[in-house]
Amino acid sequence: MNRSTRTLQKVIESLPTSDGAGVKLRRSLGQSQTSRLDPFLMLDEFSSYEANDYIAGFPAHPHRGFETVTYLLDGHMLHEDHLGNRGDLKSGAVQWMSAGRGIIHSEMPQQEQGRMRGFQLWINLPAREKMKPAGYRDIDPAEIPVVDLRGGGRAKVIAGTLAADGRSVPGPIQGISTDPLYLDVELPAGAAFTQPVALGHNAFIYVFEGSLSVGAPATARTLGTHAAGVLAQGDRIEASAGAEGARFLLLAGRPLGEPVVQHGPFVMNTHEEIEQAIRDYQSGELTRQVT
Repeated sequence: MNRSTRTLQKVIESLPTSDGAGVKLRRSLGQSQTSRLDPFLMLDEFSSYEANDYIAGFPAHPHRGFETVTYLLDGHMLHEDHLGNRGDLKSGAVQWMSAGRGIIHSEMPQQEQGRMRGFQLWINLPAREKMKPAGYRDIDPAEIPVVDLRGGGRAKVIAGTLAADGRSVPGPIQGISTDPLYLDVELPAGAAFTQPVALGHNAFIYVFEGSLSVGAPATARTLGTHAAGVLAQGDRIEASAGAEGARFLLLAGRPLGEPVVQHGPFVMNTHEEIEQAIRDYQSGELTRQVT
């Protein structure tokens, strides 16, 4: 069987912006309609020791039509939603929320000093699932496998399955329509990493510490800090850390191939569905329990 290593096709430098009630962050995917990667809609990185950069948090707001994944590296946030879910998100934890037909939630800092650092990822839902009931799951750090890699690195497996050194290690999130792979990989200087990825799935890497050489050695390109690298097709990913080491997210998923129409916190397939979502939110129908 011919094997092909994915090359670095496009670099999306993250841009400073703010969201919620003024939380400072960096946005790579999702900074424009042309910077999405089906099924991924947006990736935000937030990181600050300054309370004024994050203390206002994300007060109650609605969503419909996609999933949000919050991964907290450092800090303490509280999730609350109209369904009565209440989740403490602490260092190393993940919250996986499917907005489905509608949810109103808030994510508020539970600290007044210290570092707040993490990511929020938006993953699209297929048309047939956009109006399903909302769902929410807290994933404790103890549920997330941490795998020691050859060469001194390590990987956290949040979704999908890590294949390394002859081992297959599944993460806690499995069985989702878009079949996401979500890894947090840390490598010392010069260490290499490989991971198989299904042909046809879209994939990208986001470097948040150090730098990374992406691709087979003969054609590798460098991906710097705070940049997302969109990968070409192939059945595996190869990368090696730069002189200062590297830490990065590796994300892959099955593309939906459906129209994307977004209006703020609503992501649907047509303008008419967006208009309906706005009406449903205004009337209270968005969060009506469906039996």
